[in-house]
Amino acid sequence: MGRVKHVKIVLDSFGSFLGMEKGCFILRDKKGNTKKYPMFEAEIGEVVLKSGNLVSTGVLSALGFWEIDVLICTRNGRPIAMLKNLEDDAHVKTRICQYEALKNGKALYLAKQLLIGKIEGQNILLNKYGLEPYRSMNMTINSLKEPDLRMLRRRLHHLEGKQSQHYFKQIFKLFPEKLRPKNRRGFKAYDGINNTFNLAYTLLYWKCYRALIKSHLEPYLGFLHSLQKYRPSLVCDFIELYRHLIDDFLIQFCKELKPKDFKAKKEMWNGKKGKRIYLKKSKTDDLTNKLHDYFMKKVKVPRIKRGEKQEVETLINEEAMLIGKYLRDERKSWIPRIAIP
Repeated sequence: MGRVKHVKIVLDSFGSFLGMEKGCFILRDKKGNTKKYPMFEAEIGEVVLKSGNLVSTGVLSALGFWEIDVLICTRNGRPIAMLKNLEDDAHVKTRICQYEALKNGKALYLAKQLLIGKIEGQNILLNKYGLEPYRSMNMTINSLKEPDLRMLRRRLHHLEGKQSQHYFKQIFKLFPEKLRPKNRRGFKAYDGINNTFNLAYTLLYWKCYRALIKSHLEPYLGFLHSLQKYRPSLVCDFIELYRHLIDDFLIQFCKELKPKDFKAKKEMWNGKKGKRIYLKKSKTDDLTNKLHDYFMKKVKVPRIKRGEKQEVETLINEEAMLIGKYLRDERKSWIPRIAIP
């Protein structure tokens, strides 16, 4: 995997500028304060650009050349794009094997392993907080014999739905009572806690998307989630293994939140007006900054080459690489390594 790149450049204050000068990246805020990052000394792993800041084309060219991850966000911290190196698509063999998995049985195996891994992670978190875990479904899932991936997905989604209802009913007990939602809502949720979950999951989505691209996988060809236009189903599959880590982060982050930390925003959806509750900008910035740091925290999962622990971000990258190895027949099986938060 090489040496871990641990330096992160974040343009999070309005009016900041990222340029280049004499072999260094130069970060300058609107007050004129300057910070230098030597290109050939600092192990720069990621650059986060937010709307309202400036970056030179020379910097973008250098970041692409050195394959440094670049995430582009709205002012509220929601990821909307990334810088992609043209050579990311040069390794065709892995994607061919990924398509062949739909016919050779590997897709069925991967779909089962992804759901088993998700449920294991959720039960780990429930046990951590002394809540009631869901019954183990490993044997039930592995015993499913549907030869057709569509039929298998239906069976798996039925099991997943029951587990998810139980899981969120349990963990929502850990959130402040005045803010606690009754149910988990995804896209276009109205309450503040669910929208906070959605924002945090979006940052996880970016990490998983980038890891799959680096491992030469096709993000739109998934196994547990169905193939749909505009939906990167493999990314949706992959993030299931790490949602429990984000949930654990949010349990801690939201402990001190109060209703005054949120704001209502009028929005139009399907021809109807409604108020949606979001974190205020200062709290949003705090969440995104802390979550970026959280991805660099170590968990007790041995690295492939050496070490008994590794960063969450490294684990995500390694696991994507291992899926690729399984698809290419370089490994006999793939069992996701689930991190304990």
